[in-house]
Amino acid sequence: MEGSMILGMMAGAYLWGSVADSLGRKKVLIAISIMNALCIVASSFSQTYELFMFFRFLNGAALGGSGPVIWSYFAEFQPKAKRGSMLSFMAAFWTLGNLFVACLAWLIIPHDVGLTEGSFIYNSWRIFLLICSVPSFMVAVLLFFLPESPKFLLSRGDHDLALEIFRNIYHSNTGKPRETYPVKQLLIDGKEQEKKEIGAEVMVVTGKLRDTFNDIMDNSKQIFIPPILRFTIISITINLTFHIGYYGLMMWFPELFNRFNKYSTVHPGKAASVCEVTNFVVNMGGQADSLDCSDKIESSVFLESLITVAAAIPSNIIAVLGMDRLGRKFFLVFSTFTSGLCAVGMYFVYNSTHNLVVSAVFSGVISCGNAALDCLITEIFPTNLRATGIAISMVAARLGGIIGNVVIAQLLDMYCPAPTFIVAALLIGPNKVRPLDYTLAISHKLCHSINMWRFTVPILAKYNPGTTFLTLALFVADGYHHIFIQEAI
Repeated sequence: MEGSMILGMMAGAYLWGSVADSLGRKKVLIAISIMNALCIVASSFSQTYELFMFFRFLNGAALGGSGPVIWSYFAEFQPKAKRGSMLSFMAAFWTLGNLFVACLAWLIIPHDVGLTEGSFIYNSWRIFLLICSVPSFMVAVLLFFLPESPKFLLSRGDHDLALEIFRNIYHSNTGKPRETYPVKQLLIDGKEQEKKEIGAEVMVVTGKLRDTFNDIMDNSKQIFIPPILRFTIISITINLTFHIGYYGLMMWFPELFNRFNKYSTVHPGKAASVCEVTNFVVNMGGQADSLDCSDKIESSVFLESLITVAAAIPSNIIAVLGMDRLGRKFFLVFSTFTSGLCAVGMYFVYNSTHNLVVSAVFSGVISCGNAALDCLITEIFPTNLRATGIAISMVAARLGGIIGNVVIAQLLDMYCPAPTFIVAALLIGPNKVRPLDYTLAISHKLCHSINMWRFTVPILAKYNPGTTFLTLALFVADGYHHIFIQEAI
């Protein structure tokens, strides 16, 4: 089931990311929010496994698309000096969204509530899903009141509309009349004017739909040719290895809790390593028991998941306060090194308490690295390719998630010590961030066509409060409800 979601997220990340670089961030975010909500509702009413998996795949496609688009949209409203802390602030709401969903699942799923009429079943976890669709519907409506990214409009040559949005932001943040906005005109260099005229001609000849398709293909092509190719390769490599380790452990901590519980039921009070517990469960046919579908989940599962997720809150606060002061590289190196040590520490876990401590520390430090990585990937691509570049990076991240899920699961049963040291090697081994200092310097040079942004932003407030609220709300709406549903089915 998790694989179905991740496959959908891979497809959705590339599709929606590419479309966002052609049609705009706001339109795509509205479409994604509506699609996400409808798919959640449809999956809650699905009465067959095949239909449920189909809607979870589509749900994954919507969730996967939200990542590259919302990072691009939010980042393009932030001044450079505060961008790292603001992106980290937004990333913290992903953790809060997970925490909220964990509490909601704990309150709803364990209870025997719902409706059964003949072959139609609508039980507690379906009600939980239905409630999870509400934030996405709310975000879709509220997004209509937010502007398009002016930086995107500048990259597309629509300077008049971008200037009008600047005036509105200036008025919102200062309370002064729009007419007093100091910038009266945005200068267009020769290359930008030529690009705008050519784009208009193509639009007339080919039509909007075909022009959009051509834009998507052209953006995808540019991502894989010099000079952008270097950034793409670095981004794919980092995201792939980072998320193999991230998903490889985070998705299996709940399973390890379950295995320790099974072992302690038969051997109360007896300590055992992860490998001993795993061998016991496999030899006793513990995995075969999971074939009997059950919608009953022990409350301890939710409590342990809640503690693991909540452990990321302090580290998110540290990331918000220190991302612009200490730098992205510091947090990424610290996170990968420390989380790699946590992976090694799994080999020395001997009970559920040890497992909870390691999982909480891992969740905390890996969230810092995740925030730093998202900041870096958002900044290394130029505006006209940003959503596509982030999308390609997230496809690699989801692929890493699938590899981490499948490979770690198999190795955990076949050769227990291997997963912990493989994850540690992937997180600690490669010095993955060294090229990024050079990469960031080059990427800023590629953005010469939007130099007027550097002149305009200081006059605006530090950020648009409305945009901040909505993007944070979307992160809450995209909580990890599918993890808890996987446990229930």
